[in-house]
Amino acid sequence: MRASALNWLAEAEADLKRAKRALRDGDYALSTFMSQQACEKALKAAFIALAREVPPRAHDLTVLYSRLGERLELPEPVAARLAEVSQYYVISRYPNAGLERPSESITREQAVRALEVAERVVGSVREKLRGGGAGA
Repeated sequence: MRASALNWLAEAEADLKRAKRALRDGDYALSTFMSQQACEKALKAAFIALAREVPPRAHDLTVLYSRLGERLELPEPVAARLAEVSQYYVISRYPNAGLERPSESITREQAVRALEVAERVVGSVREKLRGGGAGA
């Protein structure tokens, strides 16, 4: 089970790199989506390692985080912004999901905020898993 959790974490870290690259390239919609994906995959890694369960087939970051309970505690400012990042799973990709043109509507500031949350989530899960919080 630990190998599976580390695979999810590795994919979260890869998505985090993609989010950074998209931000650098000015593709803010892609950056926000990849930040959401990094958070989701990191939380699913935590589910496998800490809850010792198959992660739920969910994309809502607040649901995933709340279902982890006390197994993973994020700083309050980060946890409070999960809903903001969670919305990018849909609105960053589909023109009928709230933004007429996500590729033109999502701002650099939104992408930076999402990336900051993703860095903290992935970092917290990495620390918990590699720091021995997940067991052997």
